[in-house]
Amino acid sequence: MKTAVLTIVRGRHSHLRMHVRGLAVDATTPYSHFIVAMGDPAVKNLVAQEGSAARTIEIDVPSGSALPLARARNIGAAEALCQGAELLVILDVDCIAAPLLLTRYLEAAISESSTPTLFCGPVTYLPHPVADSISSDSLALLRNPHPARPVPPDGEIVDGNDFDLFWSLSFAVTATTWRTLGGFCEDYLGYGGEDTDFARGARGKGVKLAWVGGADAYHQFHPVSDPPVEHLDDILINAQVFHRRWGEWPMQGWIDAFESAGLIAYQPDSRRWERVRHKRHESQAGRKCFTIETNHE
Repeated sequence: MKTAVLTIVRGRHSHLRMHVRGLAVDATTPYSHFIVAMGDPAVKNLVAQEGSAARTIEIDVPSGSALPLARARNIGAAEALCQGAELLVILDVDCIAAPLLLTRYLEAAISESSTPTLFCGPVTYLPHPVADSISSDSLALLRNPHPARPVPPDGEIVDGNDFDLFWSLSFAVTATTWRTLGGFCEDYLGYGGEDTDFARGARGKGVKLAWVGGADAYHQFHPVSDPPVEHLDDILINAQVFHRRWGEWPMQGWIDAFESAGLIAYQPDSRRWERVRHKRHESQAGRKCFTIETNHE
């Protein structure tokens, strides 16, 4: 089964180097690699410097624009399928593949029943940056898969039914399943929602969810905020897209946290969550205080 790895990227150059090197460790599973650079012309040279045979696909993204994550994945998948890919492994640029990741995904795909399936491997979030020279054995000592998701023993495949646990940072689908799903919905721009939408669409079309033991990925450390305030605008826009398509709000934990922090408020008239802004003004007593106004932009 001809395997293709698909990665999308903008910035994250040091993570991309580790990502490319991690994939090269598995010499048992031949693969082609398609890297979609979103408005980042430096990616092509970086990949070449690593000695990788990956094909870099450049798409134009104006500076300051929300990243078209869904469209970028679809573009990369379309190119991989045109080149004859039978298995697509979508792997986030922040992820370092364990030596058996491709092998375990391939084995799972070969054993796939007549029911199309989303295959997902365990993900360890690394608590600190790692050295460029870190070995696979050293990475394995840091293995600590996210506790919210099933972690089967190496080589075992376990069916799941909670599609909310699907994350797009590491998964695999056959070409047939990808075509059944039609890719990611390109209405989503920027951070948040498109992978939840993808999983919801898969469930609606009768696609199974399966957890693949041994298909480990290590998510490289980078600073984050909780909730991700830096992505607030993207999350609000994408949440509205999801609500329009599915009749419910995604990312509820983040929405609740934003509301508790006074950053957003629900507007019954427009039936949407909207950012609020804190406006400084002088009170009648001459003291400075804050009021909250809804931003209807």
